Amino acid sequence: MRYRFVLSIVSLTVLLLACAGFLTWRFVHRGFSTRNQPGKIEAMLATTFRQAAIPSGEMELKNPMQATPDVLREGMAHWADHCASCHGNNGSSETMYGKTMYPRPPDMRRAPTQELSDGELYYTIKNGVRLSGMPAFGEPGDDDIDSWKLVAFIRHLPKLTEQEELQMEQLNPKTSEELQEEREEQQFLNGGGASASPETSTTHR
Repeated sequence: MRYRFVLSIVSLTVLLLACAGFLTWRFVHRGFSTRNQPGKIEAMLATTFRQAAIPSGEMELKNPMQATPDVLREGMAHWADHCASCHGNNGSSETMYGKTMYPRPPDMRRAPTQELSDGELYYTIKNGVRLSGMPAFGEPGDDDIDSWKLVAFIRHLPKLTEQEELQMEQLNPKTSEELQEEREEQQFLNGGGASASPETSTTHR
């Protein structure tokens, strides 16, 4: 029995050293550019460490919020305002930020995310993920209702409708230039011309 235990420890140590050596060689030859997709070994290690970082009690939590229309609507608004810049309105993560982050944000509609427990999703939203672009959104120590609403909306993402996506576009954060453009378009539709700015207007004396 003792021999098998020692052999297991030695085998595990050799495996970890081999993985570390491979990753070191890979980084030396490919660098640390975020343009490269994570390899299978790197992705496996990252997933393992992420799961190990979530307390077992948190993983077993169930969402106390029912996926009612009101809950989904509030979760959708929160997602559009806080999450869509990286994950996209539809959860595909095919955004300017999502495509350049390392590791890449997952497609939230697919099995690797949808098969996570409610508690895993909640803990990730509330506490973030170290060594990634995922920040902690929730307040520590409290039962964060907004995060639970986001969990309900994430479950809804595979069934998101085109109409819902259009609604979310109106809720996405906008730059000052985009807001100005919208005001000018609305003014034009209301029958008024775009007013000249003080810097470009002329005065006849």
